[in-house]
Amino acid sequence: MTTFWSWYITALTFGSLVALIWLIFATRKGEPKGTTEQTLGHSFDGIEEYDNPLPKWWFLLFIGTIIFGVAYLALYPGLGNWKGVLPGYQYLDGQEKTGFASEAHLPEEKRSGGWTQVKQWEFEMERARKEYDPIFAQYAKTDIATLAGDEQAMKVGARLFTNYCTVCHASSAKGAPGFPNLTDKHWRWGGEPEQIKTSILAGRTGVMPAWAAVIQEEGVKNVAAYVRGELAGLPLEGSTADVAAGKQIFASTCVACHGPDGKGVAMMGGPDLTKPAGWIYGVELTDLQQTIRYGRNGRMPAQEQYLGHDKVHLLAAYVYSLSHQAEETAQK
Repeated sequence: MTTFWSWYITALTFGSLVALIWLIFATRKGEPKGTTEQTLGHSFDGIEEYDNPLPKWWFLLFIGTIIFGVAYLALYPGLGNWKGVLPGYQYLDGQEKTGFASEAHLPEEKRSGGWTQVKQWEFEMERARKEYDPIFAQYAKTDIATLAGDEQAMKVGARLFTNYCTVCHASSAKGAPGFPNLTDKHWRWGGEPEQIKTSILAGRTGVMPAWAAVIQEEGVKNVAAYVRGELAGLPLEGSTADVAAGKQIFASTCVACHGPDGKGVAMMGGPDLTKPAGWIYGVELTDLQQTIRYGRNGRMPAQEQYLGHDKVHLLAAYVYSLSHQAEETAQK
């Protein structure tokens, strides 16, 4: 934080405290010392307000909160660049961690004095890493396909999935509009173990360009009809679009990502258009037209910096197991 903003925040904070103190005493000045029958002169539905002072305990409570606020600001960071008087509560990086992070490897009794929430959190995180990192490291030594059959490992993987993946893919892993179903065999970027792991580690960006300006509205409807009617084999529900014309446009503009047969190109992240169960933006004719007309921009965020390689390895095994469980169930 720059010196200017540090002083600005400090002055604003202290100015607010001084103004609050003045307001409390200014409004108390001249009040009757005891109770009175005199009213303030206004009436609402026959209800009048007596001109009596606040109870003393109420007034003292106001003063107490101000004293507490001043003490807190002295002990902890809260006034610009002020670091507080508690030992060790020093910021190394205001965006990431405090000085206690450099003491995380020390026993608690040897750290800088003064308990704080940050210090306690860092201590707990370090203790958790020491306890669980060796477990994840051991799992990472096993290949993903084999690990997917380890029941105990999959319980841990399920908890990781619940914590980090359900917001987009749902607790059932069956996805939501715009987010793929992980329990089937429809993979945009490939469903092999290492491909799944790469998707989680590095993330994916799936971009479908908007084609309305290129092929015009008639072309949008024709291509949508071709994809739904001929490639996916779904009814066109009375559409008057020219499927043959749509096929020609598809052959000249869509094959780079979806392939000449419409089955998708994993390297490009193009979905298989012959299997509507894998379409994440809807299967209706209007959904297809919307996608072709305006395009789509899907993003799977990279998780390596948050989870690390070992946890991602276990998570990839869990995701891999989901589609294979569904396949085994279908075979039964």
